[in-house]
Amino acid sequence: MKVVLFCGGLGTRLREHSETIPKPLVEIGRRPIMWHLMSYYAAFGHRDFILCLGYRGDLIREYFLNYEPYLTSDFVMEHGGRTLLPAGSEIEDWRISFIDTGMHTNLGQRLMAVRRHLGDEEFFLANYSDQLSDLPLDEYVNKARGMGTIGNFISVKPQQSFHNVETDEDGRVIRLLPAAETGYWTNGGYFLFRREIFDYIESGEELVLQPFARLAKENALWTQRYDGFWRAMDTFKDKIAFDRMDSAGNRPWARYSRDKNDLLGA
Repeated sequence: MKVVLFCGGLGTRLREHSETIPKPLVEIGRRPIMWHLMSYYAAFGHRDFILCLGYRGDLIREYFLNYEPYLTSDFVMEHGGRTLLPAGSEIEDWRISFIDTGMHTNLGQRLMAVRRHLGDEEFFLANYSDQLSDLPLDEYVNKARGMGTIGNFISVKPQQSFHNVETDEDGRVIRLLPAAETGYWTNGGYFLFRREIFDYIESGEELVLQPFARLAKENALWTQRYDGFWRAMDTFKDKIAFDRMDSAGNRPWARYSRDKNDLLGA
């Protein structure tokens, strides 16, 4: 299936990096977060990507046009540099469409802008480009397709440290309750759509607001609650957390071998 990635946001909550590069290019270890995400999909056999570009989309284009695996991977040089081992690139079997979908466009309109690039596929995948998970994608896709719904996504426990407040009628605080303990689940992306999704999106609408509300009314929207690893890079604190995990070799999202530079089967 084709994979649509939303890459055009401004990333205002990650100003330390997003003022100079788009958030999808913020690195975890030596690779941009979007590379980690695309490698995840590729490991499950989904290697046809459609990038919805916006803010600093030129840098995303340049990253892939000038992609050089030897700058971030271990290799051996022979014959005075004429031979480099291992040869080839881990992205050589990827097909990537770079589509300018506007600077300030919302997700619904970005998706509409790439509709023609999806061809006549009955299903396609879509996702934000700033989050990673160890979701068993094949199992999730099979279950979602079996539900017969048009829109599907995973829901996760909130990762922010904000607290909800329980009070009495006079406003006296009874207790502070961490968001993760409220019982609420939040949209975690990893969308699977039937092509009928476009019939539910009207001009100017945000994807997860009016269109999803219409789908829910028709029992055509389904979510899988997932309590495995999931994390978004929303803030500089998240960036540091990802880097620490990578440095420790703790990469639950990775389904590829960094030593062999090849993708592993799901």
